[in-house]
Parts: sequence; C-alpha cells; structure tokens
Amino acid sequence: MRSTLPASPPAGSPAATAPSAGVSLLLVLLALAGFAATTWLVGWRQGLLWCIGVGLGFALAAASFGFTTGWRAWITDRDPTGMLAQFFAIAVCMVLSVPLLASHPELQGADGPLSWSLLVGSFVFGASMQVADGCGSGTLYKAGSGHPVSMAVLPAFVLGSFLGSLQLPAWLSLGALPPVSLVQRWGAPTTLLVQLGVLAALAVLLWRLRNPQAPRRWQGPAVWIGGAALGVLGALSLVVSGQPWGIVYGLGLWGAKIAQALGVNLSHNAFYGLPIQQAQLHASVLADNTSISDLGMLFGALIAAQRMGRLCPRLRLPRRALLASVLAGVTMGYSSRLAFGCNVGAYFSGIATGSLHGWVWFGCAFLGSLLGVRLRARLGVGAARAAGPEAGGVPAAAAGVAR
Repeated sequence: MRSTLPASPPAGSPAATAPSAGVSLLLVLLALAGFAATTWLVGWRQGLLWCIGVGLGFALAAASFGFTTGWRAWITDRDPTGMLAQFFAIAVCMVLSVPLLASHPELQGADGPLSWSLLVGSFVFGASMQVADGCGSGTLYKAGSGHPVSMAVLPAFVLGSFLGSLQLPAWLSLGALPPVSLVQRWGAPTTLLVQLGVLAALAVLLWRLRNPQAPRRWQGPAVWIGGAALGVLGALSLVVSGQPWGIVYGLGLWGAKIAQALGVNLSHNAFYGLPIQQAQLHASVLADNTSISDLGMLFGALIAAQRMGRLCPRLRLPRRALLASVLAGVTMGYSSRLAFGCNVGAYFSGIATGSLHGWVWFGCAFLGSLLGVRLRARLGVGAARAAGPEAGGVPAAAAGVAR
C-alpha cells in the first residue's frame, strides 16, 4: 500500500461518517457511566482499568497507530515511521516501568518462558496478523471503530485464543527454559541503558535504510502523540493492575466462558482446570484485568472513530480475502497464546518491562511478517475498496482505516 493516510476521510466519501458533537458527548457520558458501573460492581481498580482501556483505544484509533501496518510499511516501502513510533512508545513505557519493577517486587513484568512454543507461535502470529490485517490491538480498535473485516476477525481471534489456551500445556511440554527478567538480572539502570541502546541502534539502522522517495504512511505529530499516550497508559496499567498491558488472555477467557455457557466442562483441562483459571471462569468478566481493558479499548476506539468521522467504513472485500482474514484471525489467536502474547503483551510490554522473551518474540514475529506480507498480496487482502460511486474507488487507507 503506497497511499498516505490523511488526517480524516475525504469529504463525501461513503466510508466517512460526519461527526456529531451531540453523539460524541453521549459516548463520553456512556464511558463515564461504564467507569461508575464497573467501580460499583467490581471495585475501583477495575473501574480505573476501564478508563485506561478507553484511553488506549482512543489513542490507537485517533492516531491510526498500527503495529501491523508499521511493519508492513517498512517491508514494502521502506517507510520507517510506524516502527520508529513503536520504538518510541516502548521506550516511554520502559523508562516509566523498569524503575517501578526494580523498586516494587509486587509488580509483575511481562515475563514469558523461552520455549519452542514461543518460536513457533510468534512466527505464525507475525504471518497471520498481516493476512488478518491487524494484530491484537489493531483488531480490537478497528472492531470498535466498526471496521467490517475486523468485526469478523475478532470472534475468530477469540476462538483461536481459547483453543490455544487449551493446548498450551502440551506445547510447553516440548521444552522450555524459565523466563528471563533483565530487570532482576541486571537491575534498572543497566536494563534501561542496554534496551534503550538497542532500540536506538535499530532506529538508526531503519532510518539509514529508508527510502526517502517512498510516500509516508503517517504524517504530522499524531502518531508520535499516540505513541507517547500508549507508553504512559501502558505504565499506568502496570501500576493499577500490577501487571503489564495485555490483550490476548482476556480474549481467550471470553471464549472459555462462552464454551462453559454452552455446557463444555473445562475443569479437566490442563490449563483451565487450574484453580486460578477456574476462579476466573466463575467470576465476572469485569473482574479480569485484561478483559476490562479490552472492553475499554473497544469503547475508546468507538469514541475516536465517531469523533473523527471514521465510524463504520463501508468496504468491498473479495470473499476469498475475507475468508482468509477470518481464518488468519483463528491462527493469530491460537499462536498468540503459544507465544505468550501479541504485539502488545509480548512485543510492547515484554520489551518495556525487560523480558528477554519480548526480544525473541519481536525477531520471530518480524520474520513471520515477511512471509505474511507475501501471503497478503497473493490473497488480495489489501484490495479492500470503499463502497460507493467514486472514481476508481477509495483505498481502505484513504478512508481513514489504519491497519
């Protein structure tokens, strides 16, 4: 995709929805009501996590901050903007989170084991997210924005995450090394120095290898403001919940709760039969830290999309491409559980909290994306067009849709 993402959809585009101040105010009031209801039902912490989720969803949608697109823009066009913004967001979160982890042992980093499942899962996830046209956060915020493809991919992601959780113990039995926390091994100063140095080196490399003639996918400060917001809110999530920002576990839990409601007995499963998982299954979905922030992200994206006129874009997508996206959603959900997270839980939060598995995930998932970009082109996933009688159609990117 070589078109540049504008600040808002073209005037008169059938993919655009004229913003209404009254509707925007109503949505904000509903978000506040969600905070009040969640606080009343399950406590202040969950209410605050709802607000953090709303902020994360708003930041992602308003800035069109796409992890998947950032990687693809580099692979196809040598445009480093998206990846540089990601490094910036991770650095902001890291500077805030690492000292907290070092000084408050009750806080937990996004530490995952170094396992065969990590290598396989992250590679498959990297390929799948390009075909599904969004990672975990991208699928959530675009579904909240009413994007038809992501609304179809989200339940597929939920199913895949549930299935991956069911089989995670079997994958781990293939072999795994214990998690490695750089904060615990090196302390906060060394962890910050090394990790910020690596991010800076990667940023310099991307900048030197960029294509100056390539169109910029993102222009202006919005993506950098969005990155800063994600970094701050990610660290705030750590403080409030005691664990880093994540997405995947909550989606798998939704699938497990649906299966349980349909009569499936999960008490004998090696994962969901654990006492802590059984407690989650029988508790309110609002009591789960990841679930409540996921729900908040959906609503925050809705507010941003309505405010910016990007709500419910009408797109034409070939059936083959739509089916490929949905199937990729299943594999994306499945592989994210094997890899202990998606671009948020493993890549963003993993590196930001000094987990070695975050770096391994990044490398394997990027290799997977090299394959996924090729598969995406062959399947015609990037050929979505805005519905309507415009000359030549409006590319999905020009309709204000970020991937």
